Parts: sequence; C-alpha cells; structure tokens
Amino acid sequence: MRLTEVEAYLGGGVDPGSHAFRGQTARNASMYGPSGHLYAYFTYGMHVCANVVCSPAGQASGLLLRAGEVIEGLELARARRTTARSDRDLARGPARLTVALGIGLDDDGADLFAAPFGLTLPGHPLPYLTGPRTGVGGDGGGELFPWRFWMPGEASVSPYKRHPHSR
Repeated sequence: MRLTEVEAYLGGGVDPGSHAFRGQTARNASMYGPSGHLYAYFTYGMHVCANVVCSPAGQASGLLLRAGEVIEGLELARARRTTARSDRDLARGPARLTVALGIGLDDDGADLFAAPFGLTLPGHPLPYLTGPRTGVGGDGGGELFPWRFWMPGEASVSPYKRHPHSR
C-alpha cells in the first residue's frame, strides 16, 4: 500500500479533534506509546480506523491513515473489500483502507516496523497539498487545523467533507 492521504492529530490539550485531547484512556492508550506503532480504534459502531503514532512515548499523537493505493497484493485487497466498486475505491477512506490492509482492533499497539507489517519511507520528498481535516467539527475542525495531507492528483484520495459544525 502506498499512502496517499493522512491526517495529523495531537493530544495533550492541543488539538480538540484528537482522541487524546483530554488525556489518556483505555481506548487511546496506544497514542501515548512509542512512535512507529499502530493506534487502531473502533468508530461509529462499525468501522476500525488506524493511526501511526508519531511522537515519543508519553506524548500522544497520531497520523490517521485516510487513503492509499494498492500497489502490491491487489487480489488480497479485492478479496477483503468485496464491496469496492473499483480498484480506486479499495482503500479510499480510513475504514476501507484498514479493511484492505487487514488491520483489526487486535492490531492496536503493533510495531509497524516488525512482521507482519512493514513501514518504509520514500527516498525523496513527494509533492503534497494540505487543508482542513475531513469531518472534524467544533474547535478541532476547519481552517484552524489544516492537518490533512494528500498527494495531488491521486484517484484514491477521499473527497473533502466539511463537518457542519466546523469553523
């Protein structure tokens, strides 16, 4: 999978859109773990989403994996995402991406540099655009937090959806 869209979240009372804004809980404990680990959580009563923890242990942060392009294991991703209308939609959106990757709640806290995972960075900077996070309302939404990053022109990038209560 090549990530094409992510959103950043920061805890410790800084980012009202973050699960860790008000402190550590049983649900968000992985966000306080070491960087390079997975924070997987259940949302809307039906979806698992995944974040990469980015800060040193004890400081909560996460990079929500919003979208990606399947570049290896296409048949496996298709088998996992049988409702996808096209290959473009296999990992377009955070819940679809976790299904395509086979990430579940039991992967919460996993080391992304250890098997069965693998996390590699490109050898050079890639072009990207930035803007407000999708679907985040209240003080954590809108132009105050332009922490959504995506690769321009990528078909797998999900459409921006302004939260009705974002500022």
